[in-house]
Amino acid sequence: MSAHPAEELAERLRQSIGRFVRTTRAGADTLPPTRAEALGVLLREGPQTIAQLAARRGVKHQSMSRTVGELEALGMVGRAASPDDGRAVVITLTEAGTAALESDRVARRRLMADAITTRLSPAEREMLNVVPLLLDRLSAAIEQHPDR
Repeated sequence: MSAHPAEELAERLRQSIGRFVRTTRAGADTLPPTRAEALGVLLREGPQTIAQLAARRGVKHQSMSRTVGELEALGMVGRAASPDDGRAVVITLTEAGTAALESDRVARRRLMADAITTRLSPAEREMLNVVPLLLDRLSAAIEQHPDR
């Protein structure tokens, strides 16, 4: 029994996007994924406790504590008193952490731009130009889905 055409397209899209993200990161990123993910959460959501970071990333407190320690040793994060609870400590993103994230983003963008320029025809580049809009619309539809 074959899947519904929309499900087949969804699966091909899921696989292609996953491969694209993995190969782009492998070809451009300098930060290990665990560090980049923790830094990314801090950039998007602001200061967090280690427990909050661990819960957000779905990892054990001990693992996140180790990652934070590594990032702190590299000067990419710092520790500060929580504004909500003076006994708690939150992890904050430093300028060095922001710069490391931006460096990897720039490298990924350049890698993609080079592939787009050298591997796609002008007509293919024009077709690709609508993909971000379509993906944003799909993301919005999924975010609004009542079963989420």
